[in-house]
Amino acid sequence: MGIKGCPFCFYKLMNPSTKANHSHSEAAGPEIRYVKGIGPRRAEIFLKMGIHSVRDLLFLFPRRYEDRSRFLPVASVPLGEPSTCRGEILEVKFKPIRRMPIVEVLFGDPSGTLRAVFFNQPYLKKTFEHGQRIVFYGKVENYEGRLQLTNPEFEILEGDDEDSAHIGRIVPVYPLTEGLFQRSLRNILKDATERYLNEAFFDFLSPGIRKESDLLPLDRAIRAMHFPSDFEEQRKARERIVFDDFLSFMLELMIRVKTVRTRLRAPEMSATSELLDEFTGALSFGLTQCQHKAIREIAEDLKSGIPMNRLLQGDVGSGKTVVAAFAFFVAARSGYQSAFLIPTEILAEQHFRTLSQLLATLRIRVELLTKSVDNDARKRILGGLKRGELPVIVGTHSILQDDVLFEKLGLVAVDEQHKFGVHQRNRLLQRVPRPHQLVMTATPIPRTLGLTVFADLDISVMREMPQGRKPIKTYWITRAKQPEVFRHMSERLEKGEQAYIVFPVIEESEKTDLLAAKKEYDRLRKQVFNKFKVGIVHGRLDRTERETTMRAFARGEIQVLVATSVIEVGLDQPNATVMVIENAERFGLAQLHQLRGRIGRGSLESECFLFGEPSTEEGKKRLRLMTKMTDGFMIAEEDLKLRGQGDLLGTKQSGIPVFRAADLVRDEAMLLLAREQAKGVVKELDLETLKNPEHWIQKYLEQYRKND
Repeated sequence: MGIKGCPFCFYKLMNPSTKANHSHSEAAGPEIRYVKGIGPRRAEIFLKMGIHSVRDLLFLFPRRYEDRSRFLPVASVPLGEPSTCRGEILEVKFKPIRRMPIVEVLFGDPSGTLRAVFFNQPYLKKTFEHGQRIVFYGKVENYEGRLQLTNPEFEILEGDDEDSAHIGRIVPVYPLTEGLFQRSLRNILKDATERYLNEAFFDFLSPGIRKESDLLPLDRAIRAMHFPSDFEEQRKARERIVFDDFLSFMLELMIRVKTVRTRLRAPEMSATSELLDEFTGALSFGLTQCQHKAIREIAEDLKSGIPMNRLLQGDVGSGKTVVAAFAFFVAARSGYQSAFLIPTEILAEQHFRTLSQLLATLRIRVELLTKSVDNDARKRILGGLKRGELPVIVGTHSILQDDVLFEKLGLVAVDEQHKFGVHQRNRLLQRVPRPHQLVMTATPIPRTLGLTVFADLDISVMREMPQGRKPIKTYWITRAKQPEVFRHMSERLEKGEQAYIVFPVIEESEKTDLLAAKKEYDRLRKQVFNKFKVGIVHGRLDRTERETTMRAFARGEIQVLVATSVIEVGLDQPNATVMVIENAERFGLAQLHQLRGRIGRGSLESECFLFGEPSTEEGKKRLRLMTKMTDGFMIAEEDLKLRGQGDLLGTKQSGIPVFRAADLVRDEAMLLLAREQAKGVVKELDLETLKNPEHWIQKYLEQYRKND
């Protein structure tokens, strides 16, 4: 399927009857409590699910489908497989066994007979009658030498009417919550699709576009998502819903970006070629091609007068801090201040040391502000910021406190922004003129996530590594070889190098892994590496204790650091050359890569040993891939394929949009097409038109907007 002529005029996209039918897009149908089969009490359940209207209800799509369309002769129903069969009730028995009453139904067709047995459902004895025509769906099992259906779904057929929501068709299976059941929900949705579909929706895509793009009309697509005639129709229906999922998301996002770029102004900085030459001339090393490219892109942003909103995406150790230093340098030379927001103290200290060295020869002063800074130094730093004498401040959440005032803030850089709340980040940006923003991440982002989670950012990608770095060798080994690996580690420690031993923690509060780390720490410290200083960090330690240990490791006072995934984003220790990851199958690919990135940061050869005995093929594939791949971007793409969009970063935490039907892994081609449509529409229309609540775009967005 493909949409031709991208991008195209919005008049071609819009249904020509839209202007005359605005009321269609405004009517979401009656409130949910008035829908047949719901009522006031059941409505409370739907309201908790974010379903307020018929439109919301019809957007509740099945999570899967069961093929109950093929009727098998009773004698041919296979053992242990879900099957549909129909026949006539020959006998009904009720066994009033205490605590577990049983209803037995003997039914048959010309091929033979079969029993359906219902446990603990005594009311069914009044439902079934001799001679009724009935359809059953379930698995046949051998119970004490007798074949039977146990608690199957059923439908009693009346007259010639065999139109059922549950049997004899492809049947939807919905996501449920407490108080809802498949059978009643199917009945509710079947009635709603027949009564309210045209009232609740308007199709904004013109017939020409639908035909050209091979997309179903919206009413048919929604009906077929719930009750498809066959799987091909369901596939076509899903295509249409996926397209609208992506198009509505992209339109909303691009209108927001256009608003910022049209209405907000940012400082116009002097990012000249002379300044670039001065900056590169002060460095003691050459820049990679990717660093040069990122610097040129940032320079264009800074001198545009439009707020920069750029993501600097680079693998672990790709040299992002040098690129950020150029931005701080330009801001300082243009008379503006810069704030660099870092999630942890130890990371802030590392960035402070690096930036101080980079900018010292350019006579740019850098200061560090964390909770550990003493009162006298803090007063001096705050005074310098307020008077405009301090051009660059590096710090943690301490920068966000109310008494931190800037005289002329022009640039805000944020490292690993997902570690900060949205409101925290925005505190520094809510100024006039609006500061430029540079977001930095060492987490390689798959392309589809870049088009969604970070779609409102311009992206600079840095794939090259600085010269002199050697690729990390990675080995997947069994626990039987642990003594051999530890002997090898000891030899490297004897040479003055350092090592990490990492234990898996899925959630910091999970006690089993934490106890394992502590127990192993005692064994390693006393028995295996007793010649060396061994430290431990994990999420249960208070921050002061954790950072004290990590600083001791950074100074070389600790040779072996036993840790949990708290070190995933953390130390830059060139002397650390060996990492062991225990139970490596418990980590995702992207997380394993981030952990591995703690070593190999100097010129020494580094090694990563994955101890793991995965029980699944997917787990084995992950560890095999880690031994073969070092490119974080390729690893991120594989991780997305293996784990799916929802599991990659944790949907809510990562900001991955939750679509009604679309899947970023499965539907990338459709995402790209919808993006082109949205770009064409937003480029053609002025902002006033795009934000007009009476315009078709806002009507369209309102129709697809989800309730939180």
